[in-house]
Amino acid sequence: MDSERLRAELQRAGEPGYRVDQVWRWAAAGAPSYAAMTNLPSRLRELLEERVPFSSLVVANEVHARDGTVKTLMHTADDRPLEAVLMRYGDGRRSLCLSSQSGCPLTCRFCATGQMRFGRNLSSSEILDQALHFRRQGAVDHAVFMGMGEPLMNLDAVLEACALLPSLGISQRHTAISTVGWLPGIERLTAYPAPLRLALSLHAADDDLRSTLMPVNDRYALGDVLEACRRWYEAKHRRVFVEYVMLAGINDRYEQAIALARRLDPRIFKVNLIPFNPTDSEYRGSSREAIAAFRSALEAAGIAVTVRLTRGREIAAACGQLAVAADGAAAPAAPARM
Repeated sequence: MDSERLRAELQRAGEPGYRVDQVWRWAAAGAPSYAAMTNLPSRLRELLEERVPFSSLVVANEVHARDGTVKTLMHTADDRPLEAVLMRYGDGRRSLCLSSQSGCPLTCRFCATGQMRFGRNLSSSEILDQALHFRRQGAVDHAVFMGMGEPLMNLDAVLEACALLPSLGISQRHTAISTVGWLPGIERLTAYPAPLRLALSLHAADDDLRSTLMPVNDRYALGDVLEACRRWYEAKHRRVFVEYVMLAGINDRYEQAIALARRLDPRIFKVNLIPFNPTDSEYRGSSREAIAAFRSALEAAGIAVTVRLTRGREIAAACGQLAVAADGAAAPAAPARM
């Protein structure tokens, strides 16, 4: 819900300041409406129903995958579209993929979000309302800012949201912020005291290829970004997760694995290889054999490596697939091209 509007309406009604905390505790516990907040006077619940929308977002569509993944298309009050995802895992984890912007201004070539029109930064209330939507459906315990947008370009709102996620059951140690290498934001996060996790979208070991795939590299070169990540590690004593999407014939050769290993300090970085999820781009995903060989080359060099378990690909909810068409509808999944 819009926290500023809630606070203003409560003040206008002459309510004590603790009412804001009462409402938030109910919402964070999964209350479906103001009517469920039974320790609030009935007249106040009626006033809030009338004057303060229970969510700052409107759900436009929701789709479910066979693996339990749920993707929800939402719109802000000024009709900006965004998508958020709930991922269920066999070990019981219920992880949220949250968006920080409507669209993204950074136009990474292989990412569907980068190809849609950028709207604006989301407010902290709009970020939290994505999480609250899924909290009303059950317990949640992990969050990743890997949805629409570059979180470090909207860091104030993201950090405000992160500070309140523990009320929903998501500790800051279980919250990861992903960046394409937005250097000022990494530096700010390094000085921020909370134990958040940092993930770096890398996708190439040399500046020329990385600039082709990710134009932001022209602004913040890879060497400078890796140095900022080193400072993060020294301040936090927590490894940086490197996200590396596997693109057939582009960045998946043995020589490129060796070059990547040479750039990464194994004490600081852990690599997460991501099978490419189909979009409308010209790229194809690497074969299982190519991914396995790439992984082996990194491990032989002492780099810790995992291969991401793909969730929600069939509903275009997987990494790099979140996008909204020009008419505001959720973009369909593109057919796989292997």
